[in-house]
Amino acid sequence: MRFAPHMDTALDEARAAAARGEVPVGAVLVAPDGQVVARAGNRTRELSDPSAHAEMLAIRQACAAAGSERLPGHVLYVTLEPCAMCAAAIAAARIARVVYGASDPKSGGVAHGARVFSHSQAHHAPEVIDGIAASEAEALLRDFFRDRRG
Repeated sequence: MRFAPHMDTALDEARAAAARGEVPVGAVLVAPDGQVVARAGNRTRELSDPSAHAEMLAIRQACAAAGSERLPGHVLYVTLEPCAMCAAAIAAARIARVVYGASDPKSGGVAHGARVFSHSQAHHAPEVIDGIAASEAEALLRDFFRDRRG
């Protein structure tokens, strides 16, 4: 399984988010045939919307394009471990696999915190692969917050 091309695209989305003053998180959704169907970076500040995380925006785009609230067989690549809100949306959309870069011990909802996919209330638990391009994703986040602190 080759993750690099899609994770590179997610990193590009994270860099674009940082350039807009958003927390640098990027996401890419790939259909079962390997085509990228959505890509997004965080836009919470720009849209004044606390739910405008990269994953949420990509899921909304892909569902609109598919004309369905479900995305079976799709793979979500994201630069940071999804939070509980995003993990719940991933489960609701029935996304088959989540590939993420950096872990998020503070706000993560997959391997940390709520661990949404392991709850009995989760209607679907995707395959999860972590640590892909983690050092690049961590560096983007570290540099962003270092520059913010001044």
